[in-house]
Amino acid sequence: MSDVETGAAGAAPAYLAVFTDFDGTLVEIAERPEDVEVAANLRESIADAAEKLDSAFAVITGREIDVIDHYLSPLHLPVAGAHGSQRRRADGAIEELDPEIVEAADELARRLEPLLADNPDLIVERKRGAVALHYRQAPEFEQACKVAMREAARFDDRFELVEGKMVIEARPKGLSKGTALRAFMREEPFAGRIPVFIGDDTTDEDAFIAAQELGGVGIKLGAGPTAARMRIADVASVHALIQGLGDIAARAGRIGGQHPPA
Repeated sequence: MSDVETGAAGAAPAYLAVFTDFDGTLVEIAERPEDVEVAANLRESIADAAEKLDSAFAVITGREIDVIDHYLSPLHLPVAGAHGSQRRRADGAIEELDPEIVEAADELARRLEPLLADNPDLIVERKRGAVALHYRQAPEFEQACKVAMREAARFDDRFELVEGKMVIEARPKGLSKGTALRAFMREEPFAGRIPVFIGDDTTDEDAFIAAQELGGVGIKLGAGPTAARMRIADVASVHALIQGLGDIAARAGRIGGQHPPA
């Protein structure tokens, strides 16, 4: 029996809170963000695991909440979108950014329009309060994209730049997947549980660190330097892991009751 299953004390059953990235973790990365494909049984697997976890399952992603709802419908999960810029709690309440930040992000995206006009293979993904510039279809423009994004963001010090897999993103300062995970962990049904975060990209590092500082574990998909203490091979393995963590939660519930101790 693993540390994740038994908990820090080694005897009491573990009550888990599972958090996962979306692109590159729940689904394979696609050439264009809108082209991702959701495995046929993924929704059912997530629904089953979430039930066994007493709903302590959330997606923390660079995508917006409504995009995750589209791909995982009919599921209506707790979700932190746009790297923590928006968050839907387990009770359904949505926390949004200040409208001025949303407007500033729109202005930042407009500054990138000349670059897109000259290079149609580049993609600007507009989000509420954040902007992502994708160059997966034109990797030779990596440096040009970084320069353009730095130039666009230099007019507003409320944003910081974060690099991911073939993408560079401007997001509000002080917000990250890590801050989103910490916010969930202060609320039911996540509070008092052991957090597990699964991700694949550099933008997931803040969440790996947050989960581990809160007594849990970060699990990185694939190679590359990371703060995560564990690794997993591929998206199919993530699906199997989610099922396994649900089974661990079910066993813990049978041993110690359905809810974590107060």
